[in-house]
Amino acid sequence: MNTRSATPAGPRKEEGVVSAPGKLSAGQRKAIVAGTIGNTVEWVDWALYSIFAKIIADEFFPKGDGAVALLSTLAVFAVGFVMRPIGAAVLGAYADRRGRKKGMTLTVALMAGAGFLIAITPSYQQIGVLSPLLLVVARLVQGFSAGGEFGSSSAFLVESAARGRRAFAGSWQQVSVAGGVLIASLLGTLTTSWLSDDALHAWGWRVAFVVGALLGLVGLWLRVSVEDTESFTRTQDSGRTRTNPVKAMFVEHPAATLRVAGITIAGTLTYYIWVNYLPTYANLTTGIPLNTALLSQTLCLVVFVIALPFAGVLSDRLGRKPTMAGFAGGFVVLAWPLLHLLGNSFLSLFLVQLVGMLLILGYSANCAVIMAEQFPAEVRATGIALPYALAVAVFGGTAPYVTTWMHESGHSDLLWIYVAVASLISLVVYLTMPETKDKEFK
Repeated sequence: MNTRSATPAGPRKEEGVVSAPGKLSAGQRKAIVAGTIGNTVEWVDWALYSIFAKIIADEFFPKGDGAVALLSTLAVFAVGFVMRPIGAAVLGAYADRRGRKKGMTLTVALMAGAGFLIAITPSYQQIGVLSPLLLVVARLVQGFSAGGEFGSSSAFLVESAARGRRAFAGSWQQVSVAGGVLIASLLGTLTTSWLSDDALHAWGWRVAFVVGALLGLVGLWLRVSVEDTESFTRTQDSGRTRTNPVKAMFVEHPAATLRVAGITIAGTLTYYIWVNYLPTYANLTTGIPLNTALLSQTLCLVVFVIALPFAGVLSDRLGRKPTMAGFAGGFVVLAWPLLHLLGNSFLSLFLVQLVGMLLILGYSANCAVIMAEQFPAEVRATGIALPYALAVAVFGGTAPYVTTWMHESGHSDLLWIYVAVASLISLVVYLTMPETKDKEFK
């Protein structure tokens, strides 16, 4: 173990002042705001790829079969997820050894740089096979960054919270993710609505990626300015920092590691279908115009983002188990009617998206806090990041590819089974896991 001491820094109680249970101090509120905004701008870059998937397919792959090009683009999307477990192991361990602040600063810099690379990479018609190769490199870097981001930012936000407000604080991690998707969706809506098809393909989509990269610089500045958490500095001062947090996670906390993976399965699958990919999927399967589908997504995301902190408050009052079980059980029951209701009208898509996103609140408001509560501080960022990233890589990263493949193969009517089975697996985990809302942090 690392016995190096350090001067405590971060969102801690002022000298001689103890925050009342359930109340957030000014320092804690500042930390949550900084962590949330920094995470939001990072996820803009990540979400833009799926929003512009069809255009990227036209730009980075040979002309010909549009379905093959789109599947190739979504395969690159999935490749980015392959790097997430690697990023989770490397960057999660870095955050456990060096601090949440340093981990978050590194992830946002990597994400913004990769987004800018996508924006400036010439098309396949201009530089040939080098174009999709550069796209793959950019997505690998973004996947590496995203793999470490969840563990670092979740640990930072939950550790910054007052007792009895951890789910509320942790919910802002997902507020920031959804906020990033919302900004990306808004950029997609504006560019697809205001620009001609030729202008959109020639340069419009690239402008959206440049804006995302510039917002990443804002996130970098915010993260440099914030201090680390009391939980991390206390761990560092007491000599509990591990030289190999990955090994410690597997050897000392195997049940918690498996539990985090099980918690994630339904959440990541439904999230990537409903929140990220449903506009493209609806455009493919029903013919609804992409700008109309993106408008529906944007409006639903506004509701989702506003409701998330309230869902976090509900979890702090009722507990993690009932709120997460409500999410998974809802999809077990409603997956079939929701996906069969999907049509080519704005209203049908809006209702399907809205109901799905309201159900996902039960997962998104809880995922950061429930995972953080499984581990002590010395392996917390790694323990959150790595098993989560493994589950996301298998179930989330492949979701757009699988759903598109099912459509192209004529099996769209079976998508509900995919969603329901994943939700049932996680429902069993939620019902059998220990309740942790009153658990003391080490």
